[in-house]
Formats: sequence, structure tokens, C-alpha cells
Amino acid sequence: MASLLKGRIKKPGLPPGSLVFTGEDVSAPVDISIINFNEKSLDEKQQVSLQDCEGLSDQSVYTWVNVNGLHDVSIIEGLGAMVDLHPLIMEALVNVDQRPRFEEHDAYFFIVMKMLQFSEDQKLKIEQVSFIVGDSYVISFQEYAGDVFEPVRHRLRHGKGRIRKLGADYLAYTLIDTIVDYYFNVIEQFGEHIESLEDRLIENPEREMLLEINAMKREVILLRKSVWPLREMLSAMQRSESPLIKKKTGAYLRDVYDHTIQVVDMAETFRDLLSSLTDLYMSSLSQKMNEVMQFLTIVGAIFIPLTFIAGVYGMNFQNMPELQWPNGYPIAMALMALIGGGLLLYFKQKRWL
Repeated sequence: MASLLKGRIKKPGLPPGSLVFTGEDVSAPVDISIINFNEKSLDEKQQVSLQDCEGLSDQSVYTWVNVNGLHDVSIIEGLGAMVDLHPLIMEALVNVDQRPRFEEHDAYFFIVMKMLQFSEDQKLKIEQVSFIVGDSYVISFQEYAGDVFEPVRHRLRHGKGRIRKLGADYLAYTLIDTIVDYYFNVIEQFGEHIESLEDRLIENPEREMLLEINAMKREVILLRKSVWPLREMLSAMQRSESPLIKKKTGAYLRDVYDHTIQVVDMAETFRDLLSSLTDLYMSSLSQKMNEVMQFLTIVGAIFIPLTFIAGVYGMNFQNMPELQWPNGYPIAMALMALIGGGLLLYFKQKRWL
């Protein structure tokens, strides 16, 4: 729960619009890349300076500025000054605990989303991604280097599809759609993990599996927290009357909305499945305990009459005629073997073994 409040803890008492980065401390420098494109040409630059971003108002080309790293608030302020961002928008850019949302302004609209990926150790990595979308530009802000946008860059470089024809709002849709598509990759890996965990639980439930289930529950809760508000965000974009969102783009946004509903439904399904896996773990553990108790009970039932015979002939009374029998010992052993074998056959016939 403390991690959900980290953004509030880092800036108590500050006035609205204060730029305080609330994410993890990062030592790497901020990396800015620019792609200027239109239907006929494309110019891509890596690791540029803030001054190279001053041509955002150029209407002859569309511009995508991607910023990796939010810890240097001076860069956020500089970009904000270029496109006249509201101070509260700039504050939201560096506060990485934002809920996914959509805001309209006169010259741009603001989008916040969560980008989901699995790290190298197969832990769910949730990163905030924000977009400022104007008439001819898109500025994307990411917490860390590395993203899911490489297919979009490939389409831009090779002029595939209509991405270089339909403008900044269509580029923004493409980036949103790519993020949502990667949700399905996360969903698929969750599904495979849950299926594998269920098989292992049925075969041999162990305490480590319960810890694994609880860890997956937390990840599914984070997944649901990241995806659930997207429905409202996309619905607001579809209803928007902003001239920055063209009518053609609205049809594509409806498709992304449908994909988001599917992801939300799967997240709900996984949450129910993980709850059922906890019940399955307890049931399997109880069944395993019952099998052990059944085995011990059968062993006890077999040895009780044998113990009785051994106890009777272990008494030291003088007037016990069986003690004088020359074949008393083999007879007693044969009797015990007969009783034990007979009980064993009886239990097998009853399918208790």
C-alpha cells in the first residue's frame, strides 16, 4: 500500500504546479529523440538537445518528440514553455503515480497511460507514459529508456500504412494502440503461468506455490489498476469534440476501446482464477493430509491384531500351555502373517489402498 502513495509522500505542502519527480532515482541522463515526417519524407534524430525541439510549430511536417527520463524537471519546463503547457499538466508529467486519463485544452490534449512489460526476471514492470498531442506534434514522456514503440518507428521509417498521412492524432492513436496490444502479451504470459501453476498444484502442492499465488495476485491487481481507467479515457476521447481529433481517428479509437474491454475482462478472470487456485491449494493440501492419515490408519489397523497376539504371548504366566508347544513360535508367526495379509487384501478390495 505504501507504494501506491509514494507520489503523495514526496511533496507535502507544496503549491499546485510544483515540479517534483516522484519516481525512482535515476542517474542516467535524459534522452530525447525526434522524428519529423510527412507523407514523402522522414528525418530522425537521436540524443538531441532541448534546443533542437523548437520547431514544434512547423506545420509542414508532423513531429514526434520522445523523452526518456523525467527526473530532470528543467527539460519538462523547457518543453512545456515551447507548447505553453499548463503548470498542472507539467506537474502531472513528473508525478508518475497518475491515474490513466484524458484532458482537453485549446491547443493540445493530454493523455496518461501505463505501459506494461515483463522485466528480465519475469516481474511485471509498470511505467507511466504521457502524451502531449497538438495539431502537428506528439510529445511522449517515459520514465525509463526502452519501450514498446519500435514497431511504430519501423512503420514510420518505411512509410507503411497510413501513419505518415493522417497526422498527429493518428500517431497518438497508434502509440496508444501499441501499448494496449502489449497488454495482450502480458495477459498471455499470465495465463500460461496460471495454467502451469494449476497443474503443479494438482500434482504436488507446496508452500512455495502459495507464495507464488499471492505474488501473482498483487501483479494482477496492479494490472487491473492500470487498465481499468483506460475505458473512461478512451470513451472521453471518442466523445471529444476537439478539432485535434479527426473523425477518421475516432473509428480507430473505438477499436482500441474494444481491446481494452477484453483486457479488463481477462484481468477480472485471472483474479477469480487466482482466488480459486488458493482454494485449490488448500483443498490439495487437505487431500494430501487425508491420504497420509488414511495410510497411517490402515497401517495401524493391520498391526493392532498383530500387536494383540504378540502382547498375549508375551505374558509370563506359568500356566499357558501354548508356551510349551514345540511349534508355538512358527504357529504364532504364521497366524500373524495370515491376519496381516488378510487385512491387506481386504483394504485393497475396498480400494482404500
